[in-house]
Amino acid sequence: MIDRKTLDWALDRQAETGVRIGRILEAAERIHRLDLHRVLGAQWGLEFIDLLREPVDETLVRCFDPETLLGEGWLPVGREEERLVIATCEPPTAAFLERLREHVGEPETLVLRCTTPLDIERTVARCFEEHIVKRSTGELLFRRPELSAAGGFSRGQKLWALALLAFMIVGFALDWQFTLSLVVALANLAFLGAVGFKLVACLVGTIAGAREDWESAGARAERDDRRLPDYTVLVPVYREANVIGGLMRNLAALDYPSEKLEILVLLEADDEETIRAARAARPPSTVRLVVVPDAQPKTKPKACNVGLFLARGDLLVIYDAEDRPEPLQLRKAVAAFERAGERTVCVQARLRYWNASTNLLTRMFALEYGYWFGIMLPGLDRLRLPIPLGGTSNHFRTDALRKLVGWDPHNVTEDADLGLRAAVEGYRVGVIDSDTDEEACAELRPWIRQRTRWIKGYMQTALVHTRSPRRLVAQVGVRDALGFLLLIAGTPLTFLLAPVMWVGTAAWYGFGEPHLPLVDSGAFWTIALINLLIGNGVMIALNLLGAIRGHGWRSAPFALLNPFYWVLHSIAAWRALVQLIHKPFYWEKTPHGLGQAEVGHAGPEEVFEAGGLGGRTAVPG
Repeated sequence: MIDRKTLDWALDRQAETGVRIGRILEAAERIHRLDLHRVLGAQWGLEFIDLLREPVDETLVRCFDPETLLGEGWLPVGREEERLVIATCEPPTAAFLERLREHVGEPETLVLRCTTPLDIERTVARCFEEHIVKRSTGELLFRRPELSAAGGFSRGQKLWALALLAFMIVGFALDWQFTLSLVVALANLAFLGAVGFKLVACLVGTIAGAREDWESAGARAERDDRRLPDYTVLVPVYREANVIGGLMRNLAALDYPSEKLEILVLLEADDEETIRAARAARPPSTVRLVVVPDAQPKTKPKACNVGLFLARGDLLVIYDAEDRPEPLQLRKAVAAFERAGERTVCVQARLRYWNASTNLLTRMFALEYGYWFGIMLPGLDRLRLPIPLGGTSNHFRTDALRKLVGWDPHNVTEDADLGLRAAVEGYRVGVIDSDTDEEACAELRPWIRQRTRWIKGYMQTALVHTRSPRRLVAQVGVRDALGFLLLIAGTPLTFLLAPVMWVGTAAWYGFGEPHLPLVDSGAFWTIALINLLIGNGVMIALNLLGAIRGHGWRSAPFALLNPFYWVLHSIAAWRALVQLIHKPFYWEKTPHGLGQAEVGHAGPEEVFEAGGLGGRTAVPG
């Protein structure tokens, strides 16, 4: 099936990577998986069985643990003359038969058949569809209900909310001046605390040592292919048929051995247009199209949980459909994990926008990302505080991620929640010096919808982890709990408070100056002045600094418009608060590919030549 030149090349790759030669040839698309395992079956003395064509006793399959079947590479098919028929993609060595004996009995009572890993995976997915749906939508709620957003407000939180509302009503009825004074004073203190925390974190993130850490980690990107672990890439896609061609090209550009890489494109069952586009793109053998069962909630984290169930890699990363990751990013993540230690569950790459210059909105978006990923997250990392993850380019240790029970499908900002849940469970999240380019919303309405979801997710995360403040402090300590509150609760709080303070100031000067006991003090006016002048100045400066650090000189002057950008955040925040009450799990989809008219569908040859072997080695033949 192959010539001598291809065999010699495959043997050289085997020496470089330590991977089985059949997997090398299959990843290079020099042999089809069915042909490969027919030959292996003949070599092992086993008859080949095509599980996608032959009948399988699904009731029998469900008697076994699906994780065991996927992990060990075998599957019960049925019975033949009172003997159990087992399909396997692993050679029937003594060690394999010993493991098999623990589950199904003595080898003499078995009939072994040879099949492919993909056939086993697809059969398991079909037989255990209900199990996979339950795991992807409810496992966190079942195992750790106190950490799931599905529970909504706790009883204690509802009582506190009612008590606060009652205090406001009674206070305004008895002494509206004192009550208003107290509300304004507390709002200013909360605003000052949240902005001050971001300032401290960003100042720490700007010092030279932080940048040197990122650069030294990136410089040590692992080049020894034999030492590289297997890597899984998850790409959840929904209603994005227009970006499939670009997705295939961007993933093909990753500089990683294709023999150690699996890419799972996660497609929703009701999204027939995207499914057709993905199949028409004829992706290489390293890409598997996974159709996620139709179930509620229909969210990105639910799809990612399905991908986590099927993942075979030691490490795992998430990309969005429009992402353009740096080719060396996976290698840099491997080097970072080797340096970080076992308690680091995730490393986050920087996100930036490739369409920043489209209009004013995308420029402001790019400035925001520049300060957040360029100086804020490095500052949190250096302070060893909990890090809320971005929605993409999160690299995980797969086993640790499974211990964390994956993502919360009921939290619409599942990435931020997972970063903080990792801290609660005693894990760390770090950062790496690598960039992923993605598409910024260039239209106001989609931007408002996207930011509404993000802020609502921050609110959900804050509610989840403050159901028991005492438990939170016991789990992460006073310092980390305070950092969590100032960042995750403080961010939406400042957006909510800003218009209240603006309206209050306008009313103050428009209708006279009533006597308010607390507000008349010099200390209050000092805090208010700091919030008005220094607070806005700080946010402008941080956006400016992020732009300079990210070499975005052309966008830097637009940092002066940050107060107007804040108005849009406040609109989204109040919209998020309303949704939190009556549509907490509603996922507002952000459209992508609006600025990718130049990207067409990639043909199979284009994908293969662009990087079918991790962008490193040409295949003879």
